[in-house]
Amino acid sequence: MRTLHAFLPAAVFGCLLTASPAYAADGEDTPINASGDAAASAHAVGGGSIVRTILALAIVLAIIYGLYWVLKNVKAAKAATASGGGLETLATLPLGTDRALHLVRAGREVVLIGTADGAIAPIRRYSEEEAAALGLVEPPALTVGATLESLEPPKGFLDVLRSKTVVK
Repeated sequence: MRTLHAFLPAAVFGCLLTASPAYAADGEDTPINASGDAAASAHAVGGGSIVRTILALAIVLAIIYGLYWVLKNVKAAKAATASGGGLETLATLPLGTDRALHLVRAGREVVLIGTADGAIAPIRRYSEEEAAALGLVEPPALTVGATLESLEPPKGFLDVLRSKTVVK
């Protein structure tokens, strides 16, 4: 994209320099060249159309770049306003088209949320200690008296969901 920015002004300037016969014409008052020298008349007409084409292309590229810049800034503004310290998505499990399970930390609680076609429903709430015991979140840091062998390895999100939903 940067090479386009460097090349575009040079290309427009070069086309403007070669279009001098088009600017010399008087528009509708220009007499028709009936002498059979078609190359000269085509050059005079073609020079102006090339300049118009290049200028139209430059305008279209400027509009596209302007829209890109505006949309990028709008997206950045939305992302900046949506971020916060109170909520954090821990895991997402897509279940199908427009359906998913989300594990969200809200303060000191962990909430399992189900989403579908415009509906959001909380399924289960866990305290931070329950979630750590079930392996849904990272366990708290080791204390001085704890050893690595005394801690149970955390289960994965899917294993915990299977243990809660599968009938034994």
